[in-house]
Amino acid sequence: MYKILKNKLLITIIFIIFSLTSCAKEGFFKTGDARKNPPDPKLRVKKNLEEGKGFRLSNAMKGNKGTNFEFASSNELWRASLDVLDFMPLTSANYSGGVIITDWYSEQGNAEESIKITIRFLSNEIRSDAIDVDIFYKKCITTNNCKINKQDGQLKKEITRQILAKATIYKKQSKDKNFQPYNNQSSSKD
Repeated sequence: MYKILKNKLLITIIFIIFSLTSCAKEGFFKTGDARKNPPDPKLRVKKNLEEGKGFRLSNAMKGNKGTNFEFASSNELWRASLDVLDFMPLTSANYSGGVIITDWYSEQGNAEESIKITIRFLSNEIRSDAIDVDIFYKKCITTNNCKINKQDGQLKKEITRQILAKATIYKKQSKDKNFQPYNNQSSSKD
């Protein structure tokens, strides 16, 4: 009986190993670029842990049993967009939908002209193509006679630049805050 269980366990382990190695060929596991990683394994471990790509056994043993939700405050692009648009009243800010829409805004002395900004988030990465900024201009001759145009001008470029710059700063601050140096105690005996 013991021999049969042992053989079944051995067959199961071999099957799992073959399954996992076949997944690696099909792209289930992402392989790293050897040119971007140091050749020394200790340095690779240190780099991965400092970038937050690895896990520490001490952190895993703490017993985090809850789900890890990503809140809007942890998305650098979202926070930067809200900071850049803080002077405008918001109509809608839907994080799960990935959209921020402002209300019509005009400067104090100019009630005939106003702008409205819509930002759509296409990715969480901090890149110029990760957000789509649309700016609408409204010119009114009278209260009921208004013309609305969507324009791609200097303001669109400036808002996009400011959002990306702030998001980069937030990302660096987050990385610096979460940085934990890697201490390899076994190598201290060498």
